Amino acid sequence: MPTCPECDADVEVDETDVDLGDELSCPECGETLVISGTDPLELDFASEDDEDDEEEEEDELKEGEDELEEDEDEEDGADWEEE
Repeated sequence: MPTCPECDADVEVDETDVDLGDELSCPECGETLVISGTDPLELDFASEDDEDDEEEEEDELKEGEDELEEDEDEEDGADWEEE
């Protein structure tokens, strides 16, 4: 059974249902871990970059939506002024 690199707690993992790169949480300390080896089964800290990348992607999507709304508002205003 693999152990958490943060707190050395045993982490129960279904060895038949995991792949390299799968993420899970330590039941003791809550650290986000990643499967770094399958034979033998090994855990490592999940990259914080992955979480940052996800947040950046969400922010970019929100910014894109805001820009679309602004463009639509400007187009509506332009039509109104022309009449």
